Amino acid sequence: MRIAVGADHAGVPLNETVIAELKKLGHEVVDCGTHDATKPDDYPDYAVLVASAVLNQGCERGILICGSGVGVSFAANKIRGIRAGLCHECYSAHQGVEHDDMNVICMGARAIGPELALDIVRVFLAAQFTHEERHVRRLAKIAMLEESRG
Repeated sequence: MRIAVGADHAGVPLNETVIAELKKLGHEVVDCGTHDATKPDDYPDYAVLVASAVLNQGCERGILICGSGVGVSFAANKIRGIRAGLCHECYSAHQGVEHDDMNVICMGARAIGPELALDIVRVFLAAQFTHEERHVRRLAKIAMLEESRG
């Protein structure tokens, strides 16, 4: 699977761990940075890079990491076509894909440890959207919300 990964300065250590695991599992990684934890930067910039890779560069999924995971989640969900979820446990990581066709997970490097983060990533990547009528109907309503906002 082709996966876009990005993090701000607060997410660097976890970002490096996730990228190494993805490569070990045989995934193709589109690395959207950053790798310098000493230079403060802005998480929306990485949300845009990962979202662009998912929407325009053939990435099937995206992973975003900041200090809490909240900021990148807010930023990513402002981009039409991105369905990002904050996931700090495995249930949301698979259920978000199965029911909501989530295409980006967001995690907080200061909120969870690396082993849990890797479990979440594995579950997220293994999950598939069910295409059940009720889930498709709900996604259509979300698409209408995206179209209606100015």
